[in-house]
Amino acid sequence: MRKLVAFLICGIVVMSAGSAQAYVGPGLGLGAIGAVLGVVLSVILALFAIFWYPLKRMFKKKAPPPPGKTEKEA
Repeated sequence: MRKLVAFLICGIVVMSAGSAQAYVGPGLGLGAIGAVLGVVLSVILALFAIFWYPLKRMFKKKAPPPPGKTEKEA
């Protein structure tokens, strides 16, 4: 019951907050957008890099051995 009351009070406080009356200039706005995009794209690139090498090996066709040699000799 205590947690529910505390949660409701926190919710009311958050919902009743007014505007900050702050100015976000173009430099700060573009910097924040750039930082967020940089983090998101770096995570996507890291995941792509982790999965790319095994996929590349899986799809790579094995080259036929040179004429006159068996697969074990090549």
